[in-house]
Amino acid sequence: MLHLVLCWHFHQPDYRDADGRYQLPWTYLHAVKDYADMAAHLEAAPNIACVVNFVPTLTAQLLDYADQFATVEPRDPLLASLIAPRLDALTPADRRHLVEQCFKVNHPTMLDPFPAYKRLYTLWKTVEESGEAGLDYLSGQYLADLVTWYHLAWTGETVRRARPDLLALMEKGEAFTLTERRALFDLYGEIVTDLLPRYRRMAQRGQIELSATPHSHPILPLLLDFGAAREARPDLPVPAAPAYPGGAGRARAHVDAALADHAEHFGQPPRGLWPAEGGISEAGIRLLSKAGVKWAASGEGVLRHSLAAAHRDLSHKSAWSTTPYQLPGTDTALFFRDDHLSDLIGFEYKGWFGADAVRHFLHALDEVRRHATSPHPVVSVILDGENAWEYYPYNGFFFLTELYAELLAAPNIRTTTFCDYLDLFPESPQPLERLVAGSWVYGDFATWMGDPAKNRGWDWLVAAKAAFDAAPADLQAAAEPLLRSCESSDWFWWFGDYNPADAVESFDRVYRQKLKRLYETLRITPPAYLDHPLCHGGGGMEAGGVMRRGS
Repeated sequence: MLHLVLCWHFHQPDYRDADGRYQLPWTYLHAVKDYADMAAHLEAAPNIACVVNFVPTLTAQLLDYADQFATVEPRDPLLASLIAPRLDALTPADRRHLVEQCFKVNHPTMLDPFPAYKRLYTLWKTVEESGEAGLDYLSGQYLADLVTWYHLAWTGETVRRARPDLLALMEKGEAFTLTERRALFDLYGEIVTDLLPRYRRMAQRGQIELSATPHSHPILPLLLDFGAAREARPDLPVPAAPAYPGGAGRARAHVDAALADHAEHFGQPPRGLWPAEGGISEAGIRLLSKAGVKWAASGEGVLRHSLAAAHRDLSHKSAWSTTPYQLPGTDTALFFRDDHLSDLIGFEYKGWFGADAVRHFLHALDEVRRHATSPHPVVSVILDGENAWEYYPYNGFFFLTELYAELLAAPNIRTTTFCDYLDLFPESPQPLERLVAGSWVYGDFATWMGDPAKNRGWDWLVAAKAAFDAAPADLQAAAEPLLRSCESSDWFWWFGDYNPADAVESFDRVYRQKLKRLYETLRITPPAYLDHPLCHGGGGMEAGGVMRRGS
């Protein structure tokens, strides 16, 4: 029997500025498209077990959006535009921003299938070169239709199939009224408000395990020691600062806050953690063990590097990849992502016919089972639960439906959770003589440190932390949430000229805004360098972007 853990990671960085206004809309858009769909697929297959990982910054934003829907006072400009009575009153700059935002979709699966939406895009490309005159040509009704279609395109497939009123709206195609837009707003409110309770109910009935990530998604090993970046890449350039000031305390603060927040929102603390980006080190795992964390997970590359450092034979993957491990002197079991199987779902199957993809996946699982040498082989398939599906037809509806059905029918595969597996086989973790620090991306930390722009971003953060440490206790308390947000790994993911320019610009701007407000909260004039972009980007999605392969 092969034990399969599907771990879906749900994460969005905190897009709010210090006034609670959202700089980017991705949290609520992924909520109504992906988090809603993933819940519905699990509810339709109640005998499928899996792990769902909620990052606290996502949970907090979902609750904040629920409040915005309840009060009908959106602090997200895009969401506000959905129910704005007079879109023709927008300034030229706001009008351009809205139009450009409303075409930020994967066109083959989210725009091209809808002729009315595609016509809006064709018209925009026709008038775009005319500058402000072209913007003036776009009527208030054009903008109303556009913002409605953008939200319809971002609506989950399971939601569409359950709501005839949505299908009627899509069939109408144009001339959407304010009443219809307000109805769509109200529907989104229902979906977002019920998301966390839906997952909590599935956890309470034992179908899923809910896990967490250190609070604001920091790379714990880098907070603890910049030198961790050189364990897998000895030649990697590191920031000018020798270390992050007070990093051990900050790492503990993120772990403690995650455990407390998770308990508050889901009824009990998580028993396991997916460290941000699967980033682990020996010091990081000892910290988690002291916090009572039963399991943590990382990438296959980390395990490869660690076993190679101990001179283990790596020629037969099935001999070392299908068992959990444990560092001596710790109580935290370590599971490692199967990069090949995870990346099949994340990257390869999007262009396949759903049934063929599932058949191929189950064959790959059976190959692992047949060659595994551990007495109770376990495979960890870990990937984010939001970004892959927009590249699948119908948001992955047919693939996920077929996947869960075939897994239930497979006689030699048992879906489980990390905790259930450990409860069933408590002696299964094998000793790991040495842990080479790294992440799920290539087994190293080069995605967040090493590039000149990334290292400069770290130096800016180090300077801000030094200012924080020198401030009075009352100002530190006021600035703590901002510091925590600035310590997120997400900003560093995007720094670097190999990433797409529009995404780099957005994340660079939000990071600098947060650092500025941190200084202002400490009653210090922000450094002048924060007025200028850290980097500009210019690469394509194939070189950077929101998704990466594990190896």
